[in-house]
Amino acid sequence: MTAPPFPLTWLYVPGDRPETVAKALVSGADVVLVDLEDAVAPDRKEYARAATAELLCEPPPVPVHVRVNALDGPYAEADLKTLSPLPGLSGLRLPKVTSPAEVVRVAEAAPSSDGGAIPLYALLETALGVEQAFAVATSHRALRGIALGEADLRADLGVRGDAGLDWSRARVVVAARAAGLAPPVQSVHPDVRDLDGLAASCTHGRDLGFLGRTAIHPRQLPVIERAYLPAPEEIERAEAVLKAAAADPGAQALPDGTFVDAAVVAGAHRTLALARHRR
Repeated sequence: MTAPPFPLTWLYVPGDRPETVAKALVSGADVVLVDLEDAVAPDRKEYARAATAELLCEPPPVPVHVRVNALDGPYAEADLKTLSPLPGLSGLRLPKVTSPAEVVRVAEAAPSSDGGAIPLYALLETALGVEQAFAVATSHRALRGIALGEADLRADLGVRGDAGLDWSRARVVVAARAAGLAPPVQSVHPDVRDLDGLAASCTHGRDLGFLGRTAIHPRQLPVIERAYLPAPEEIERAEAVLKAAAADPGAQALPDGTFVDAAVVAGAHRTLALARHRR
């Protein structure tokens, strides 16, 4: 099963809690991210892998991606060998990627159930990973996206305030666009009770060029969706831009003085496409 054309909500859930995974599948998230890495204690790794394999023996009701364990650790090989052939797997999220070679190695070692390439998503969680963003983004045709893992990156950089991550965020957005990938998904907001802070952070992320966000609790999903969906006034403006462009294909100005050119028209098309696919 593939993700919707514009997936906005991606819900993380621990792989060793099948009952929680079952709830996540009906939570309204566009994509469920089963985590075998940070959310699972070492003595629960094998159980989490087996429970996830059982889930993915049949296609679930929504796309399911799995974040496997560290690629240089003792669990990743078994994760990839066990899960990649299963028909219910829609993608693999690779933690702490620092080089294109890691992506290539996984792509070659993890064919899908039909023999093709499983969609891969690289998480950049260190300074070295961010420095390698474009190289990773162009490493293999199976790679469909890159994103930041901000908790680990914050610790690696010694960043105190949130603004200290903005350069890395912009770097990943630019690398994804330059590689022809979808816009990155924003990293999690760790305080599940701070919905106002989540909304403000999503607005900032959208301003930076992100599209959608990972979540760690279902209550965060509607906040993320509202923040990333075009507001009524954005839709109205996009429609006005396209109407003006249709009437006169040349460059012109809207009644409010805004200059309309090909780039503005392209942005209007993206806005309306997102609005249509989320109705």
